[in-house]
Amino acid sequence: MELIVSIVLLLAGLAMLIVGGDLLVRGATNLARLLGVSELVIGLTVVAFGTSAPELAVNVLAAWEDRGEISFGNIIGSNIANIGLILGVAAMIRPLKIRGQVIRRELPMMLLATAGILVTAADAVLRRDTSVFDFSDGLIMLLLFGVFMYYTVADFLADHSSDVIKEESESFLATVKPDGSRASLALSVLMTLGGLALLAGGGHVTVDRAAHLALALGVPQVIVGLTLVAVGTSLPELVTSVIAARRGQSDLAVGNVVGSNIFNLLLILGVSALVRPIPVPAGGWHDLFWMAGLSVLLVPMVLMTRNRIMRYEGVILLSAYATYLGWRVILVINAH
Repeated sequence: MELIVSIVLLLAGLAMLIVGGDLLVRGATNLARLLGVSELVIGLTVVAFGTSAPELAVNVLAAWEDRGEISFGNIIGSNIANIGLILGVAAMIRPLKIRGQVIRRELPMMLLATAGILVTAADAVLRRDTSVFDFSDGLIMLLLFGVFMYYTVADFLADHSSDVIKEESESFLATVKPDGSRASLALSVLMTLGGLALLAGGGHVTVDRAAHLALALGVPQVIVGLTLVAVGTSLPELVTSVIAARRGQSDLAVGNVVGSNIFNLLLILGVSALVRPIPVPAGGWHDLFWMAGLSVLLVPMVLMTRNRIMRYEGVILLSAYATYLGWRVILVINAH
């Protein structure tokens, strides 16, 4: 009975995170418009950060409550799911064409961020110490994130017409149209505060129930973080990418995934490491190498098919994700 309750409450927490993230973005977007903030600034801040709100809420709370395994599992598991599950499903719906800008900027930055994570986690090799993402590692990640945002803004200003963030922002902003009235302002404030409350409450419920579920199943907390929590907090990216693929907006599908991975590694893990050091759990290096392997796999896929991810490559990505999950389960069974 306790197992069923934990699963139901975990799903409820994830639902609160998704609804809260959406409310926060819509409310903050309305407020920014009513206060005269330009669409450019809204697109580069509120909307761009919006889909990462569930991961950020879960990770900060997990770090605060000293549940580093859930924090680690959520970030690394989300990145693995983004490439294997989300890009795999999107490519199977329709081949994904990738423009030069994503190849020139986002993809190399994702690979650099991934390499940076592997280096900062290698304390056992570099310093003969326990592998952990500590305060100094968090500062390095946030510095790299600042570099990424600088080049994103610079590219946007140099050539707005071909920026993925602009397209994603315009697609979302078209659905948010405040009338400028006092009631609209009050509603926007209410939506923003409600979104923050749902994120905080959903994050707490998700972290707490994930820990209870791991205990009930007799598995490490990192496993629940890598699977249920990671996929749950990645649902906004999954929905966005699938809709974009069906509409033929493949740039949005790919840019959304690659951008989310960069945000997860540099911003979310960086902030979480500042709150409390995040240890690399037992078996964590296997997860890091799977994430790195899937990230590197995108390079030959893109180059060999003329800047496209074909349907059969989507099958390969999805199969790799399924193999990873099966292999991780076998590791847990063998450990017990």
